[in-house]
This record gives sequence, C-alpha cells and structure tokens, in this order.
Amino acid sequence: MTPGNRDEDGAMANPDGGKDKQWRVAVLPGDGIGPEVMAVTVEALRALAEQGGPDLVLDELPWPSHRWHRDNGRIMPEDWHAVLSGYDAILLGALGDPGPSSDPGRYLLPDAVSLAPLLDIRKGFDQWACERPAMLLEGAPRYLADERARDLDMLVIRENSEGEYVGQGGRLAPGSPREVATQMEVFTRAGAERIFRHAFERAAARAGERRAGQRRDRQFPLPDGGTAHAQVCLVTKRNALRYWGEMYTEVFAAVAEEFPDVATHHELVDAACMKFVMSPWQFDVVVASNLQGDILTDLAAVLSGGMGVAPSCNLNPSDRRQPPMFEPTHGSAPDIAGQNLAGPQAMLLTAAMMLDWMGEEDARAARAASRLRTAVESDLRVHGTAQRATTVIGEAVVKALEAV
Repeated sequence: MTPGNRDEDGAMANPDGGKDKQWRVAVLPGDGIGPEVMAVTVEALRALAEQGGPDLVLDELPWPSHRWHRDNGRIMPEDWHAVLSGYDAILLGALGDPGPSSDPGRYLLPDAVSLAPLLDIRKGFDQWACERPAMLLEGAPRYLADERARDLDMLVIRENSEGEYVGQGGRLAPGSPREVATQMEVFTRAGAERIFRHAFERAAARAGERRAGQRRDRQFPLPDGGTAHAQVCLVTKRNALRYWGEMYTEVFAAVAEEFPDVATHHELVDAACMKFVMSPWQFDVVVASNLQGDILTDLAAVLSGGMGVAPSCNLNPSDRRQPPMFEPTHGSAPDIAGQNLAGPQAMLLTAAMMLDWMGEEDARAARAASRLRTAVESDLRVHGTAQRATTVIGEAVVKALEAV
C-alpha cells in the first residue's frame, strides 16, 4: 500500500466495506480562531471514533500559519506537497490575520502570502470542485423573512481549477501613467465537462435520496411535460462574456443529455444573485465558474445562516488518490482570536462533510457524519448562535453525541 491506504492502482482500499480502513487526516489549525475551532472539532472526531466510528489518525501540523512563517521565513515547508500526499484528507481551520486585531504590532503578513496556501493546495492536488451545501438549520440566524426560505436545500458547485483564477497576466510599466494590467481567464472544454458531469451526478444522487424519503421531495419541470426530483442550474454571464459563456452552454447541454431525469435551468450571474435572495428555495444544484461560484457560494452560506454555520470542501471527484481539503467558509476572525468566543459550528459541520466523503467507502464514517451533524443541529436548536465559549459549545456537542 502507498500512503493513505491506497492500492497499486491508486484506488482507496476498502476491505469489508471499510471495516478495517484507517483514515489519516492532516489537521491544519492555521491562524486566528482556527486553532480554537479545530481543537473542539478534533475532540468531537475522537469521541466519534471511540464510539464505533471510523478509525481516524489525526495528525496536527503547525503550518500553514503566521507562526510558522515567523519562525521559518515561509508559510509552508518546501516539501508540503509530499507531506500532505501521505494523508487521505486535509482538515483546515482558517487562514489570514492571526489576531488579536487590537495588537498593532502583531506579526502580520499580506493576504497574498497568508492565503496563498489555499490556492496552492487546491492546485497541487487538482481539487477541481468546490462544494458548499446550503440548508437553513433551526436555531441558525435567518436573514430572509419569507417563510419559504425555511425550505432552502441547495448545493452550489464551483469550478475550482481554471476560469478567472488561473493567475495568468501581469502589469506593464507599473506606477507610470501608461501602466497596463492584464488578467486572463482560461476555460477548457475538459474542465467544463468534468464539473458539469459532477454536478449532474450530485443532482442524480439527491433525486435518489428524495425518492427514498431521505431528503425533502422537490419537483422540477422537464421539457416533455414530466417532472424531475432534481435540477441543475448553470450560471454564466454569456451575454457579456460571450466566448466562454457559449462554450459552457454548449458543453452543459451535451452533458445534460446523459441525465434525462434531471431538470436543467440557466441563469445569468447577476440574475442568480437576485433570485438567491428573492427565492432561493427554487434552486437545487447550482454550478458556476471559479469567480462567479466564489461569489454565489458566500451568498448561499449567508442564506443558510451565515459563515459561522457554513461548511465547505475542495475535492477531486474523479481521483480519490488526491486528498480533498475540508474547510469552513469563515475567515480567521482576528477581532475575537484567542478569546474562546468563536462559534465552532461551521468547523464541526465541515468535519461532518469529511466523514460523508469517507462514508462513500466506510459505513462507520457515514454513520458518524450523521451523528455529528445531528449533535450540532440539536445544540443550535436549543441555544441558537448565542455567544458561549468555544469550549462550552464543543463540550455540549460531544455530550450530545452520546444521545444520537
């Protein structure tokens, strides 16, 4: 076996339905509130493992972080890729300002340095899909008054490897009156096809869950007059960004033909932002480019209760040899860093997403994911997001695990 319990073909080993599987997880607490929310999450994961959950090896690494940079002159070690390649998954707390923001003399790096590992890891392991589910949890902040917003059940999938964030371009004659800045967008048919197929596969799975009564049923119209239990909405700006917009539309239509039981829809990104606020319950699976998906996923997170309860993951759906990275959508919150005030719900729910991913091979992990999510939701139902100590919330969730 290669590192991470992979066989010679690179596939994850799965003896006895995952019964004997051991999962190695690189725990990267990061900056600011990252170490605080990560600590309680690790405790919850260890409790799950002891209660019949998956066999987890949780290795905490001190990088990437401001502290590592201060001591070593770089944000990560040179062999970071080789080290992380030995793990099945990566669990990241937060990156950015380490705080406390009240200390003007703190060791502070520019965002281009402190946040660079996010793109480095995504690109280094070809994590070409970013997924962010959005459901309004009882007790979480509710920002839309319309009662129908309670029925929000959306999965936003962002193309994570190309598009607007390829980093191609430059500046000519910087600082002079004739300065020119160029930023190139790169879209490929292969990149479009794989992200669309992934979106349709996710939609088909959601339809199956609805038919089985595992998810609230939804009905979407099909062109022939029938109805579907799932829908994929493509988001572009093809009226202004014509070339890649047209290619996206054509490739999307071709992939859709392989999934006749999934309804389809198209929105321009500005209209999609408007409808996310006006009627988010109309959306199911949404797929968008790197930049547009970045914006839409944050908006969807707010609709589901805010960044403090919003999980996220970056993965390579076509190659499980590449470790995925699971990270909450919130930042490092330097204003409350080190004060034991950060809500750990997003980090805990992100860990549940990681367990879901493991659960595709390991039934123990699938059960653990459901238990962790239920424990977090039960605590939210009672306390909402009222300010309590990070450790108090963590202890309450661990205790709740005993009852689910």
